[in-house]
Amino acid sequence: KKNHQEEMKSMSSGPSGELNVEMDAAPSQDLLKVLNDLRAKYEDLAEKNRAEADRQFQDQVKQLKVQMVNTVQDVSSSKTEISDLRRTLQGLEIELQSALAKKRGLEDSLAETEGRYCSQLAQIQQTISGYEEQLNQIRSDMENQKSSYQQLMDVKTRLEMEIET
Repeated sequence: KKNHQEEMKSMSSGPSGELNVEMDAAPSQDLLKVLNDLRAKYEDLAEKNRAEADRQFQDQVKQLKVQMVNTVQDVSSSKTEISDLRRTLQGLEIELQSALAKKRGLEDSLAETEGRYCSQLAQIQQTISGYEEQLNQIRSDMENQKSSYQQLMDVKTRLEMEIET
């Protein structure tokens, strides 16, 4: 900063002179026209880019709408399928409960029938045992009678032989 101030003092205290600068330049173009041309080109380019971006946006919106419609249809059909499957499941659960109740009823009926037949079988077994006892008694009586009859026949035969002799 100090050097700058010293340079400024030396220049201001030194000899003052005039300086003329001349330039040879080509005839100047109308800068306003050039700027307007550039602006028009950029505006055309911007308009083309905006139109292209708008077209791409509209295409993407159309694609998204189609996807959305398809997704909505898929969701709707899935919901319908789920509700159908739920109804089917409920129907099957009702059938299962009905079948289980029927099975329990049949098992109870089977147990009752088995109990009844077991008691009837026990009664029949008792009856058979009674008949077997009676049959054994009858056999025993028949054996006794046969034996008595045989003795009587033997006596008769002996008596007849004695009479004949």
